[in-house]
Amino acid sequence: MTTDTIIARCEAKGLRMTEQRRVIASVLETSDDHPDVEELYARAIAQDPKISIATVYRTVKLFEEAGILEKLEFGDGRARYEDAEREHHDHLIDMNSGEVIEFVDPEIEALQEKIAERLGYRLKGHRLELYGIPIKKSE
Repeated sequence: MTTDTIIARCEAKGLRMTEQRRVIASVLETSDDHPDVEELYARAIAQDPKISIATVYRTVKLFEEAGILEKLEFGDGRARYEDAEREHHDHLIDMNSGEVIEFVDPEIEALQEKIAERLGYRLKGHRLELYGIPIKKSE
C-alpha cells in the first residue's frame, strides 16, 4: 500500500481539501474494492448526508486529473476507481457477477518483460485485465 494518505497527496499537490472532499477521499482510502461514483456516493452520504452526487463526480474527476485516482473500465459501462499509488496488480473480472479479483503473478510479470525486450522495449508499466466465467466444478 501507499505510505501516505490520499488526503496528504491531495494537499501536497495543492488541491483545496473541503470537508466533503475529505470524506470522499476517506471513503476511497478505506475501499478494498473498485467502486464507481454511485457506490462512492452511497458510502459518502453515510458519513455526510449533505454531499451531492455532483460533488462526488467533480471530486473524482479532480482526483483523477491530479493523478491521485486511476480510472478503470471493465466493459460493463461503469467507470470504477482505485488509488493510483497502490502496489501493482492485475485484474480478473467475473463476467457473470461483475466481481473484480486482484492478483499478482510473477510468471506473467516476467513474461511481459521478456516480450517487451524481445520487441526492443523496456517495459515502464502495464495493465492486464482478464475476463472470464467461473468453471463449473464437477460433482
